[in-house]
Amino acid sequence: MPLKHHFEMMAAYNHWMNAKVYTASARLPEKEKHADKGAFFGSVFGTLNHLLVADTIWLKRFADHPAGFLALDAVRPLPHPDSLTEPVHARFDDLQRARFAMDDIIIALATEATDDAYAQTLTYANRAGEVFTNSYGELMQHVVNHQTHHRGQVTTLLSQAGIDVGVTDLVAMVREHRPV
Repeated sequence: MPLKHHFEMMAAYNHWMNAKVYTASARLPEKEKHADKGAFFGSVFGTLNHLLVADTIWLKRFADHPAGFLALDAVRPLPHPDSLTEPVHARFDDLQRARFAMDDIIIALATEATDDAYAQTLTYANRAGEVFTNSYGELMQHVVNHQTHHRGQVTTLLSQAGIDVGVTDLVAMVREHRPV
């Protein structure tokens, strides 16, 4: 499978799953969304916020890719988060709108990128100022995997609160969106 197809599928999967997670999370009372349950980022809200912060950081790095992706024009002017826990929005509805806008950007980026672009390297500095060089494909894989990792934590928190997110399997999304 070409990387382009893989990342188009993963961008669609992340959007599909984010919609399911936000729909399920909306059923929690506001206080419960923010309640520290001992997850890496404390609460359902804190974890969802972290995902948006991390995606912003990574997409701002991707904006420096030699391909100059037009899909990232909306990300370039965004402020660079100061920390992985920086509150992006105080209200759940605002966080959800920002998440779906970010998902649209990621889908557009996956649509725009080519296999050649995924093979190119990207040099970036982490939060500590350490400089790394990886292929863009490796970094994009990290972004989609990172979302999956932390969404798993959110689905666990929701399950503990008695809320079922439903089917989360990639193959279910593929079947649901496959033309007949």
